[in-house]
Amino acid sequence: MSKVIAAEYLTLDGVMENPAWTTPYFNDEVGEFQHELLFASDALLLGRTTYEGFAAAWPGMQDEQGFADRMNTMPKFVASRTLEKADWNAQIIQGDVAAEVARLKQEPGHNLLIYGSGELVEYLRQHRLIDTYRLMVHPLVLGSGKRLFPEGSTNTDLQLVSSHTTSTGVLILTYQLADA
Repeated sequence: MSKVIAAEYLTLDGVMENPAWTTPYFNDEVGEFQHELLFASDALLLGRTTYEGFAAAWPGMQDEQGFADRMNTMPKFVASRTLEKADWNAQIIQGDVAAEVARLKQEPGHNLLIYGSGELVEYLRQHRLIDTYRLMVHPLVLGSGKRLFPEGSTNTDLQLVSSHTTSTGVLILTYQLADA
């Protein structure tokens, strides 16, 4: 059985939107964390906006560590009500996204990894389909922007599994559902 893992860049005030603000804090520690997370996953699960941004950027990237190759070759599942065609080794999930993600979780394998995709994360959280949250909290307050957990979200009890602070002050937190 697979797990759904949401890996999110956040500010101290919970903003996840347009994470260009992460650049000054990225270092080898964050890179190693991301590398381990990606290579422990069998597929990406993305919302349309994140998919379109990634599909435009990643195919031309290369690196010595194999991260770009992994991003480019692994299967992708894209939740979208409007996307008609998907490239970059992707399939579109249309219709009942919660039912399809629940079905994907039943398949043998490792993890389904979500990057960004705030609306998808919130939708799956409401359906209790996210098993693990890997939050990279940056020492920065933006004051406005799209938040991971929007105002009015229902209650979800989480249990801290691990924490690590990088030398640039990024707090890497791993949470699971409290009753999992």
